[in-house]
Amino acid sequence: MTDTSAIVAAGHDPAKPEEAVAAVAARVSRWGRWGPDDVLGSLNLLTPAKRVEGAACVRTGTAFSLSQPFDETGPQNGWKKRTNPVHTMLGTGHEALDGEFPHGIGGADDVIAMPLQCSTQWDGLGHIFDHGKAWNGRDAAAVVRVEGDRLTGIETAAAHLAGRGVLLDAGRVLGDEQGELPDAYPITAEELDEVARVQVVEVRAGDIVCVRTGQYARTRREGWGGYAGGPAPGLSFTTLDWLRDSDIAAIATDTWGVEVRPNEFEVAFQPLHQVAIPHLGLFLGEMWDLDGLADACAAEGRHDFFLTAAPLRITGAVGSPVNPIAVM
Repeated sequence: MTDTSAIVAAGHDPAKPEEAVAAVAARVSRWGRWGPDDVLGSLNLLTPAKRVEGAACVRTGTAFSLSQPFDETGPQNGWKKRTNPVHTMLGTGHEALDGEFPHGIGGADDVIAMPLQCSTQWDGLGHIFDHGKAWNGRDAAAVVRVEGDRLTGIETAAAHLAGRGVLLDAGRVLGDEQGELPDAYPITAEELDEVARVQVVEVRAGDIVCVRTGQYARTRREGWGGYAGGPAPGLSFTTLDWLRDSDIAAIATDTWGVEVRPNEFEVAFQPLHQVAIPHLGLFLGEMWDLDGLADACAAEGRHDFFLTAAPLRITGAVGSPVNPIAVM
């Protein structure tokens, strides 16, 4: 069971999630901030100057892939028809011996079939709605149709997601001796600030923030279990003001759903998403592998780096697989 003390202290009734969502959405909404036609949301904060700032974080040139493997052994269990990637060869080295092409040249081709939200990915602005409203107050039915997201498709973000990355290693600072938080642990805004203070790193406007809980590290020892959709440490619903006030460009975690699970209300499903995406216009990254980066950050005593995490330019998609690269 998830501790509800943070939402109670914030004045929310755990039995009334709809009231809490409405109250917080009204307080933090950024509808209209970048004009009525905006399609980028928080990515407006990732300016050219922020990319220059991110590039200045490169000192050793050491690079880390923050992606989980995309294969049939991934975390998905079929919920909402989400399956793991299925990779099939269309041509192999053996077939290359059949002499189809001249002068001995051969090759191989392959295909992959997968839901776009099955592994390391970004949630785009058309992924979540609040009472039928998408980002910037648009009618969800007019934005996302059978042919896809016609306005805020993930392709609109393809050139923007690169800049200064900051790792907040909550697992190492707040967790156990293995650097892991327990499932159902709600990380509060005060704790995010505490992690930054301990790590001596500043979260600045336009940053891409990565929050490590340690849950993904645990799956390496214990298997996937309920990683996809089950209990997990994550952001408390009460961090929404912090997410707005910090003016970060995006936030990603090593968990399936960014926010704490079970959610902090008695009957609820991803209430932080319900505000963060359609009201804040915030890009959320899920299922990132932050462990190798975290070890390097701890060893070097610095927690900022250049991060590039461009989504695939899939027209009309509401999310995208990604292979984020952190360069220290």
